[in-house]
Amino acid sequence: MNYWLMKSEPDVFSIDHLRKQKIGGWDGVRNYQARNFIRAMKKKDRVLFYHSNAKPSGIAGIMEIAREAYPDPTQFDPENEHYDPGSPPNAPRWSQVDVKFLKTFRKILPLDEIRDVPALQGMVLLKRGRLSVQPVTTAEWRLILRMCS
Repeated sequence: MNYWLMKSEPDVFSIDHLRKQKIGGWDGVRNYQARNFIRAMKKKDRVLFYHSNAKPSGIAGIMEIAREAYPDPTQFDPENEHYDPGSPPNAPRWSQVDVKFLKTFRKILPLDEIRDVPALQGMVLLKRGRLSVQPVTTAEWRLILRMCS
């Protein structure tokens, strides 16, 4: 099993939105490295749900990959903000996964607290903060879960 962290602005799509839906598509990713991580995800991989551009920004809960990568339909919709006219239908440029709600933490684990933990200094979150989809090591995953319990 692999571990990941995926970011969303809570006013756009929050862990509470996912909790109500139970399963949702993670669409709109328009960064090639993040897209490649999406394509590497496997069913049942675990994911930290991160609320970005929030007060506080931080890890809000856990979800699971419910469906592996498939073409993101928003890239073909001219009415959608994520439309990409350069993405051909026969060779889609962008992918999405479906995620399944698993758990909301009692409180968000703020970014400031994560920054203060020496064992988490190597996290992609702290090194490439703007990347919306990123891997998490097993050691980082276990430590974050201990911090959130």
